[in-house]
Amino acid sequence: MRKNIVAGNWKMNLSREEGITLVEEVLAKLPTDNNTHVIFSPSFMYLHKVAKMCANTPQVVAAAQDCSANDKGAFTGEVSASMLASCGARYVVLGHSERRVNFTESNESLKMKVRQAFMNDLKVIFCCGESLAQRESAAHFEWIKSQLSESLFHLSAEEFKNIVIAYEPIWAIGTGVTASTDQAQEVHTFIRNLLVEKYGNEVAESTSILYGGSCKPINAKELFASKDIDGGLIGGASLKSDDFVAITQAF
Repeated sequence: MRKNIVAGNWKMNLSREEGITLVEEVLAKLPTDNNTHVIFSPSFMYLHKVAKMCANTPQVVAAAQDCSANDKGAFTGEVSASMLASCGARYVVLGHSERRVNFTESNESLKMKVRQAFMNDLKVIFCCGESLAQRESAAHFEWIKSQLSESLFHLSAEEFKNIVIAYEPIWAIGTGVTASTDQAQEVHTFIRNLLVEKYGNEVAESTSILYGGSCKPINAKELFASKDIDGGLIGGASLKSDDFVAITQAF
């Protein structure tokens, strides 16, 4: 049975005090019988503190927003997967569209980052998705297939159990525009079918696939009711405790 997951990607937002307050509020508001896996993804600066705050709360963990493709060495400003693990991170988000676009991350470099994550016992939330131009030209399915196959399909079926996929239509990130439920479900079905072809039904049916793209309390319930949408990678709405908790309860 695959997990229902709601991950909050803070991006480059919140002061240390604001981040601590947000985590405190979310933990206080989550119901005791919460069955949704909740993930906070703060900046590197707050990762250790957030991980410690979540340590005694089942189903709630911390994730880093990225990691280096290198193990260690003369890479000023980079943060290695081993450093993240030592700070208490359980997951790392890789391949977010903002990093692909702003830092020209390639499928090959992401393949190296996935390897670093696995070498340090970190699970991976792997992002994929298309631009508006790619969708309008009906190239989005092939684009997503190449993102997944070139970065992930070297993994064994056993290794793939540590992958969570996040589908993020770039045209719906931070724009206020959300893919319709049918549009999101169509791509999630396509991704799951790719996994069936590569790894078989067991891996495909146990892999959580999240939707990321202007998911809010107002649309989360409808999105999460879809057969192949197992939660969300939440941006702006993860910065407000009431909104984030509401989304975690949308299943």
